Order: sequence, then structure tokens, then C-alpha cells
Amino acid sequence: MSPIAVVKPLTKRLGAWLGLFTRAVTLGVRAVVRDDDGRVLLVRHTYLPGWYLPGGGVDAGETVVAAICREVAEETGVRPSENPRLFGLYLNRHVSRRDHVALLVFDRGVGRPELRRPALEIADVGFFPLDALPPDTTSATRRRLAEVFDGVGLAAEW
Repeated sequence: MSPIAVVKPLTKRLGAWLGLFTRAVTLGVRAVVRDDDGRVLLVRHTYLPGWYLPGGGVDAGETVVAAICREVAEETGVRPSENPRLFGLYLNRHVSRRDHVALLVFDRGVGRPELRRPALEIADVGFFPLDALPPDTTSATRRRLAEVFDGVGLAAEW
């Protein structure tokens, strides 16, 4: 197991605990990004099992749109040419009872971009057809995709 696989989850938890004392809420972002073939962009982290929508935390003084564009580019190398639309805002009790996640959708395909090579935090990146997601795609990721593409009712919690 790599050192980042051990340290990253601990720093995320520490950040969440510190947030309980220093912030009213914490905010993260996740994105639905598709290529021109309609496949969905997913990432696999080095420190968590499964495949996820790309995303991360919103930094102080950063807009949600700036944060998701930064996170998608950092994790995957993809730079969508449009601003996303806000699809939903969810409570994420898995992190803390004060954590929220904004789901943003880029409606236009991003072509067939060359994906960034995996780095310390990201083990793998790929575009996948909705009907052929990797078996270990997280249940939350599957629920969000069903909400966006299948008209499943929007959940209140991530």
C-alpha cells in the first residue's frame, strides 16, 4: 500500500473534524462529464476502493464552478469548454453531518480527450458507457447517474 493511500484518508478525516470547530459547513463538488460518445468520466482513487465521479473540495474564496473545473482538470486532464449546471446539492453524512456535495453536470461532450496519466491520488481514469460501468463503481455514483440520466428522483443525501 502506498503512503498516500494511508495518509490521504487520514487528512480528509482530520479536515472534516477540524471543520466541525471552524466552519458551519463543508462543501465538495462532483461532476458528470461525458465524451462525444456519451460515455461518463470516472476516477479511481489510490486511497479508496471503487470508481467515482471526479471532484473534490471547494477552497476558501473559490466558486463551485471554479472548484469543479480545477478538480476535473487535476484528476483527469479533461478541461470542459462550457460552464456546468448545478444539478443537485446533497448532505454527505459519510464525511460529517455538516458536509455537503454539489453535483454539477457538463451537458456538452468533451470530445475524445487524452486522459491524464494516473498520479499519487488517482490510480486510474476512464470514460465508460452508462450500461457498462466498472463493477466496483460506488453506489452513490450509480445513484447520481440514475438521477441525471434516468429521471430517478433526486435524493437529499449523497
